[in-house]
Amino acid sequence: MPSLQCWKCTKPLVDVILPMSRREECMHCQADQHVCLMCEFYDKRMGCNEERAESVTQLDKANFCDYFKPAFRTFDQPEKSKADIAKAKFAELFGDSMPEAPLTDTTLTPHELAEKKLRELLGGL
Repeated sequence: MPSLQCWKCTKPLVDVILPMSRREECMHCQADQHVCLMCEFYDKRMGCNEERAESVTQLDKANFCDYFKPAFRTFDQPEKSKADIAKAKFAELFGDSMPEAPLTDTTLTPHELAEKKLRELLGGL
């Protein structure tokens, strides 16, 4: 059986139990996996090809679709968010280069990471 990979970061998804739970997340980027973008019926150009499925507005957020089937396909590169695309266009407009995204420290909890960022903003207090 082919392996699954995350639709967002393209890393392999391991230990996924099928049928996939609505709460399934990528262990690398924490992206929801029970999403339209990860579904066998989803086509980037045409949208959902399952006629009976309800319309979903947030294609990258977990949903309750009963017709969801995980896509065992290769995702070429991580999907760019609308915010990243807008920032790139804005930088291009003014001839600036896009700043590299800061690497997040995966050893810190979300609370510790938020506290670290706050301390950096306040000048290391």
